Amino acid sequence: MTYRAPISDMMLALQHGAGLEQAVKAGHYGDFDNDISAAVLEEAGRFATDVLAPLNRVGDQNGVKLADNKVTTAPGWPDAYRRWAEAGWNAVSGPEDFGGQGLPMAINAVCTEIWSASNMAFGLCPLLTLGAIEALHAHGSDELKATYLGKLISGEWTGTMQLTEPQAGSDVGALRSRAERAGDGTYRLSGTKIFITYGDHDMADNIVHLVLARLPDAPAGTRGISLFLVPKFLVDADGSLGARNDIYPSGIEHKLGIHASPTCTMTMGDNGGAVGYLIGEENRGMQCMFTMMNQARLGVGLEGVGIAERAYQQALAFAQERKQGRAPESAGKGPDAIIVHPDVKRMLLQMRAMTAAARTICYATAVALDVSFRAGDAKVRGDAAARAALLTPIAKAFSTDIGNEVASLGVQIHGGMGFVEETGAAQHLRDARIAPIYEGTNGIQAIDLLTRKLGTRGGAAVWALLDELKATVKRVEASNDPAFGATAERLRDGLAALERTSRWLLDRLGTAPNDALAGATPYLRLFGATLGGCVLAGEALAARDAGEAFGEAGRYVTLARFFAENVTVQAGALERTVVDTADTINGADAVLLA
Repeated sequence: MTYRAPISDMMLALQHGAGLEQAVKAGHYGDFDNDISAAVLEEAGRFATDVLAPLNRVGDQNGVKLADNKVTTAPGWPDAYRRWAEAGWNAVSGPEDFGGQGLPMAINAVCTEIWSASNMAFGLCPLLTLGAIEALHAHGSDELKATYLGKLISGEWTGTMQLTEPQAGSDVGALRSRAERAGDGTYRLSGTKIFITYGDHDMADNIVHLVLARLPDAPAGTRGISLFLVPKFLVDADGSLGARNDIYPSGIEHKLGIHASPTCTMTMGDNGGAVGYLIGEENRGMQCMFTMMNQARLGVGLEGVGIAERAYQQALAFAQERKQGRAPESAGKGPDAIIVHPDVKRMLLQMRAMTAAARTICYATAVALDVSFRAGDAKVRGDAAARAALLTPIAKAFSTDIGNEVASLGVQIHGGMGFVEETGAAQHLRDARIAPIYEGTNGIQAIDLLTRKLGTRGGAAVWALLDELKATVKRVEASNDPAFGATAERLRDGLAALERTSRWLLDRLGTAPNDALAGATPYLRLFGATLGGCVLAGEALAARDAGEAFGEAGRYVTLARFFAENVTVQAGALERTVVDTADTINGADAVLLA
C-alpha cells in the first residue's frame, strides 16, 4: 500500500488551524501568494508517492553498509536523492541570496511531513541539512557562507549535527572532543561522536559536519563549548573539492528501525586532526547549535506526524479489505470487512484525530517561527518568537508520542498480520520509536516546557495562548451545531484543568521544584490534549465557513468531536496526576532501589 499526501487536510490545517492565512492577510509574509501553497504541496505529494514511498520497504530490507571507511546506502537511494535535489526540494525555504526559493518555513514544514510519511529514513537526511543551513546562515562568517551555503541549499552537499558522545548522551556539557587552534584561523579537531544521522553516505559529493568541541582553555560545562564546520572533503579556493578531511565513519549502528538511515560513529583526529572552521564565537557554540536544534525538533515532530499518517492510511486500507466476523445487522452471507466493527472504527478515528491534532500543532509552530522572522513590527516578532518557543517542545514531544501510538494502533488493526513484516505495519512502528528520543528525549522536552516556557515571565506565553483557545471554544458554543456534541464542554473543562495545573506548577517551580518536575511529562500531555482539541475545533468551524473548499465539512466536525470526547476529556485525570503524585515519585527510592 503506497502513500498519498492528504493535501486537503494539510491545507485546512495550514491555512486555518495554524493561522497562515491570517498571517498572510496581516502582511507578515510580504508578497507571498498563498495560492501557490497547494500547487507546491501537490507536486511534493506526487514525488513522494512516485519516488520515495516505493523505496521505503527497499531501504528497510537492505539497510546500509560500511566498508573501507565508506557508507553505502540502499539500492535506488542515491538516484532518488539526486532527483529530489535537482527538483529543488531542498531549497524550498532557503534564503534567496544563496539560491533558495525563499518560501515560508511553514510550506517546508508540510513538505517535511510528506517526506517523512513516504519514507522516514530518507527524510532524515534533508532534515539535518536544513538545520545546518539555519545555523550557518545565522552565525557563520561571510566566507563560510559563500563557500558552503549555496551547495547546502541546493542539496548538492548535505549536513549533519554532531553533539552526542559515548559518555555524554544528552549532557552535552560533558563532551570531550577537542579543538586546537592551528595558527592560521582554522582548528584541528579530535574525538569521537556517536549516533550521527547520515554521518556518511554515498548520496552527495560532500558532507558538511557541524561539530561541538572544546578548546584547551575553555570553561567547564556548556559555557566552554564551541561550534565548528568540518567538511568531509576540504574545499579549494575555486570551490572544487580537495583533500579528504580527517573525519571518518568508524561504525554504523544496527537499529530497531529506520534501517536505511546511516547512524554513524564518527572519529576525528586519527591522522593529525580534522580541519575545522569556527562558527560564531569561541565558547559560544551552544547558542549557535540551538538554532539548528530547534529547527530539528520541529522536524522530528513532523516525522511523528508523517509516520502516523502513513500508518493510518495503511490501516484504513487493510480494514476495508480484510473480512472477518459479521456486523450485528449485516445483510450479507459471508464475513464483513472489519471496518464495520465499532471497535475498529474507534481505533481508526483515534488514529486520524490524533494525527490531525499533531499536524496542526507542528504547522502552528512553523507559522510562529516564520512570523518571528518576517513581521515588520518588533512586538509582533517578539510575541511570535515566544509562541514558537512555547509550542516547540509540545510539537516535538506530543507529535512523536502520537506517532508511536498511532503506529501501534495500526499494528493492532492488522491483527496477527501486523506482527509479521510482510504487511509493512511493523516497520512503521519500528521506525516511529526513535522519534521520541531524537533531539532531546520527550522527557527533556517536558522539562523545557515546564521550566523555560511556563517558568519565563510568569507564564505570559501560556496565558496568551489560553486566551486564544478560550475564544475558539466560545465560537463552537455560538455555532449551536448539534453535530459538535459535547465538544465545547470538553474543551472548556480541558482548558480549566490546563490553567489550574499551569498555575500549580508555576508556584511549585519556586517553592518545591522536584514536585513540579515530577509532573512535567503528564503536563505536556495535558497541554497537547487540550491544545489539539481546540485547534481541531477551530479547523472544523473554518471548514464549515469555507463551503466546499475542503470537501464535506462534517468530517472535520466529527474529528474534532471525537478528539474532544476521547482525548481532551482526559485532561482532568492528567491534572490529578500532576498535582497528586509528586510525593509518590519523589519518595520512590524505597521501591526502585529495594
